[in-house]
Amino acid sequence: MYNILICDDEKDIVSALSIYLSTENYKIFTAFTGKEALDVVAHNDIHLVLMDVMMPQMDGISATAKLREQYNIPIILLTAKSEDSDKILGLNIGADDYITKPFTPLELLARVNSQLRRYNRYREAIASAEPVKDTYHVLGGIELNEETVEVFVDGAPVRLTPIEFKILLLLMRNPGRVFSADEIYERIWNEKAVNTDTIMVHVRKIREKIEIDPKNPKYLKVVWGVGYKMEKQ
Repeated sequence: MYNILICDDEKDIVSALSIYLSTENYKIFTAFTGKEALDVVAHNDIHLVLMDVMMPQMDGISATAKLREQYNIPIILLTAKSEDSDKILGLNIGADDYITKPFTPLELLARVNSQLRRYNRYREAIASAEPVKDTYHVLGGIELNEETVEVFVDGAPVRLTPIEFKILLLLMRNPGRVFSADEIYERIWNEKAVNTDTIMVHVRKIREKIEIDPKNPKYLKVVWGVGYKMEKQ
């Protein structure tokens, strides 16, 4: 059983999340300030932290920075839509993911399960004294496993063709980097690009499978006149 710490100064939110995650067989610990969160982690075997950003005494950003000094456990920030700068700062100082309020229980559970799968794989590799291979990629709600050739979006499996998988892998290995259609073609087919229209078709199909709204993509973006990229989350 995994132990999850929920830290939020709004007791109603802590209570609701505790009830929901408990039904999924997680053991729940609670805190209402960043300082309390540090104390809980110091005295218990916590496997994942859900950390609100705006809290009294010590906010979630400061608490995350303190935790990262000693622990490698997954930390998911709970943020408001207006806190874009906090999202960026939180990810830069060590948070693994963020989820924007208001969110659905299913979205929260998908993010939690995603981070725990990744953390469990890390712990198993450490325990067996094997190096952790960088073959498991997570970008927001998208998970890509090179070894098993699997893709999940918000916890649900997605079926991609071999070419679609290779294109998505290339982009997810390099989040934020723009690849031209020519470069994608040459890397995937290992030959000089002649007609790159096929790239546009594959990108459209990938979007239809990984995006909630393919016409307004969250992940796979077009940089007009330049190429394609996976947006950093």
